[in-house]
Amino acid sequence: MARSVAVAACILLSHSVGTLAKSLSSTSSAPSSQFTTPASADIGANLIANIDDPNAVNAQKVCPGYTASNVRSTKYGLTATLALAGEACNAYGTDVSSLDLTVEYQAEDRLNIQITPTYIGASNQSWFVLPEDVVPKPKPESESLSESDLLFNWSNEPSFNFKVIRKATGDILFNTEGSVLVFENQFIEFASALPDDYNLYGLGERMHGLRLGNNITVTTYNADVGDPLDQNIYGTHPFYLETRYYEVDSENGTYNLVSAAAANTTDSSKEYLSLSHGVFLRNAHGQEVLLRPDNITWRTIGGSIDLYFYSGPTQVEVSKTYQTSTVGLPAMQQYFTLGFHQCRWGYKSWSHLADVVATFEKFGIPLENIWTDIDYMNQYRNFENDPVSWSYKDGEAFLEDLHKSGRHYIPIIDAAIYDPNPDNKSDAYPTYERGTKEDVWLKNPDGSTYIGAVWPGYTVFTDWHHPKAADWWINEFVEYYKNVKYDGIWLDMNEVSSFCVGSCGSGNLTLNPAHPGFLLPGEPGNIIYDYPENFNVTNSTEAAAAASASSSQAAAASATSVTATTTAAYLVTTPTPGVRDVNHPPYVINHVQTGHDLAVHAVSPNATHIDGVLEYDVHNLWGYQETNVTYTALTQVFPNKRPFIISRSSFAGSGKWTGHWGGDNASKWLYMFLSIPQALSFSLFGIPMFGVDTCGFNGNTDEELCNRWMQLSAFFPFYRNHNELGALAQEPYQWASVIDASKSAMQIRYALLPYFYTLFHLAHTTGSTVMRALAWEFPTDPSLASADRQFLVGPSLMVIPVLEQGASSVRGVFPGLAVGEVWYDWYTQSEFTAAKPGVNTTIEAPLGHIPVFVRGSSVLPLQQPALTTRDARNTPWSLLVALGRDGTASGSLYVDDGESITPNATLTVDFAATNASSLFASVRGDFHDANALANVTVLGVASRPAGNVTLNGHAVASDAVTYNETSKVLVVNGLADLTKDSGAWGGDWALKW
Repeated sequence: MARSVAVAACILLSHSVGTLAKSLSSTSSAPSSQFTTPASADIGANLIANIDDPNAVNAQKVCPGYTASNVRSTKYGLTATLALAGEACNAYGTDVSSLDLTVEYQAEDRLNIQITPTYIGASNQSWFVLPEDVVPKPKPESESLSESDLLFNWSNEPSFNFKVIRKATGDILFNTEGSVLVFENQFIEFASALPDDYNLYGLGERMHGLRLGNNITVTTYNADVGDPLDQNIYGTHPFYLETRYYEVDSENGTYNLVSAAAANTTDSSKEYLSLSHGVFLRNAHGQEVLLRPDNITWRTIGGSIDLYFYSGPTQVEVSKTYQTSTVGLPAMQQYFTLGFHQCRWGYKSWSHLADVVATFEKFGIPLENIWTDIDYMNQYRNFENDPVSWSYKDGEAFLEDLHKSGRHYIPIIDAAIYDPNPDNKSDAYPTYERGTKEDVWLKNPDGSTYIGAVWPGYTVFTDWHHPKAADWWINEFVEYYKNVKYDGIWLDMNEVSSFCVGSCGSGNLTLNPAHPGFLLPGEPGNIIYDYPENFNVTNSTEAAAAASASSSQAAAASATSVTATTTAAYLVTTPTPGVRDVNHPPYVINHVQTGHDLAVHAVSPNATHIDGVLEYDVHNLWGYQETNVTYTALTQVFPNKRPFIISRSSFAGSGKWTGHWGGDNASKWLYMFLSIPQALSFSLFGIPMFGVDTCGFNGNTDEELCNRWMQLSAFFPFYRNHNELGALAQEPYQWASVIDASKSAMQIRYALLPYFYTLFHLAHTTGSTVMRALAWEFPTDPSLASADRQFLVGPSLMVIPVLEQGASSVRGVFPGLAVGEVWYDWYTQSEFTAAKPGVNTTIEAPLGHIPVFVRGSSVLPLQQPALTTRDARNTPWSLLVALGRDGTASGSLYVDDGESITPNATLTVDFAATNASSLFASVRGDFHDANALANVTVLGVASRPAGNVTLNGHAVASDAVTYNETSKVLVVNGLADLTKDSGAWGGDWALKW
């Protein structure tokens, strides 16, 4: 849902202005007599971000740094004491005079450097220490000093600095020499040199290209805001991957570092050595990372330095180690979650949902899951349905039919809990009453309940530190399931968001329920008129009418608004020794909200947990902890079933419990492109179950954009169409061309479900990725370092989408051609020979067609597409074998019951093609799948088989075997009769031709 409406102008439109205005006239849910929280309640202090402040103190120039002493070797590395090397600077807080340094070689490929205050007690524990029971801390696996890939060096000249070196090459991966360490109670700064034109990825969450570039300030502080470019949004992932490319002199064993740009100007067939490493800062405070042409500067407004280095040397190894050792492996998804999901803010009733489902069926479009936004709630209250339009009785009938059809239902749950009007006895709310009985709400510093404001009006917020909060939350899900048989949960607003600064509801509860202090989309004065880029080119009349109406609306708003005659001065906080100002810390991060005030559109930093911890110190963990408890709740509702959760807020490690969607994007071609680097970044963060609001959330989509986007998202792990209240309906059946385009792409997706599911199993068990950047699969090619307009699904499928309005072709690169890689067109099944090494090749892609290519040397397990995953799972198997230049191919398949946390039985099948004439299947496990093997299609077969085709020595009927001389495709049908008794995977087999 577009929570950004509170801080941004709306940007939507419809088929025609007259139709739009008419259709939106009934969307307002607030009675005219309902109190509206004042817009001014969400206006905070006016601050200037440090990076924009010409008068900002440069801590590197005024702070003394530290001196190391008392250095001692330990079983795993070393320890030392760091003392201030001069007079305290107190630049943005109070300097910590004495620090403890601990260096641990935790594993062969992992090094930990931790710097914490020497003196930590109960009063300042939360300022500096991230609790291990909340965010686990990796432990040493062995005495790895001598075997380590990495080396830690330190010096006191001119003050304490350190280097992390890759032993194999002598390359310095992190080097703080030439900078000073700054460590204060509200500010930490450390810096490292970086090579020219470095390749850095990660540091989320933000809307940006995959490669971050060398002139960007990366701010992280979880925020409820609608996907602005290059600013902090919903999640915090202080992890980066860096890749360096080398020319290797084999004669003398030297490594010459080269930039990707320089390498790209040389021979495109030349191969380079690439080495990747990862860096993670285990710190949950607000952060800012300054990426500059030759260095990286890391700043935080609290916590400690707890750095982890992962030696790789490839992205594959870095990702696996980061997940297996540090943040945890991603949750295994239920099979049904890989089907198509339909949602919108604006579905009005159970009957409306039934109509949507029926229309999908009418047009033969696969639909697996139907979702509801906050429309279903009783006055926007969690765990309660509107008794009229969304009654439990009607819901029971709808959900019974839905489940019988093999489909599922996912409702939204928001973060805030409505606080009833004490003067209105009919305003009772059992969820609130049960929480109040256990006193599980966040408090103000004076001990009173912190009361903010969200959709239902004035609200309270769960204190996840409270020992009874988890049990209360779990119980609410159990109780709600008695009324509504949901199948998964969508968590929203959990950054955590509040529509006012501070405890604005204190003393105002008699005004509840209250309307938010801004117009909802579609309400008078907030009619939505925005189009995708270049809409005026293809729909000039409608675009002109909308532009005129939008101007009139803006003029009317301007006429009634109050124009400020003066510019408010910036609030500047001067550090007070020994005192923390958590509401307005002296160092101002470039926070996305207006004025950069941390309390704007969020629970305020001084909100207090039961253990005395301030929200300032754990803000970025609120959604992380909520997701953890929700995961546990769903295991109570569905014993031994894998919980399905999609959460907006995330932190490093959230992938253990949840997937993530890209938030409140816009119906723009730009945002369709940005969905690719956003998805690839979350692959690095260990959250493979990622997707975006297909066709866009904010702003009306149009036919062409939705056509292209429905096809692109078909290859994302999480595939959902969702948009905003009052916007143009954008279910794929709204346009004939989008119906056809969607069905075309879904045919491929649903056929590939076994492949997707196998990739998720590998991610869940090994830490591998599902969506992959080209540079990760082809690490010897520097030209791919910035490639983010195309991507791979697993190792074997490449997608090259059209990302520009009006285009009928797309340019794409085909990696590996210079070293013998083969790419086959998915549709023709023939080798794509038009591509040349290192050259962007033009590919025809008329509207409704998305280019997809199969990598040679791959074996893909397939099943027949269907309208639901349940039905698809009950179809015969087939295999697509794409031979490499050497006539070999390999692949794997994982099968289980599709839902159990710990399946009673599993099945793994390994495939290997050899000599361009044989395919072997090796079966392990005892899960029984009764579906037969229908056929095997082999791509790249040089000539027609000379003799019989056999399966385990049994001849396949000659009329069941076809060979195309032009495309070089061999199709072996007639295998069902040979495998019907035991199923396709009843035992090992060999197919020979």
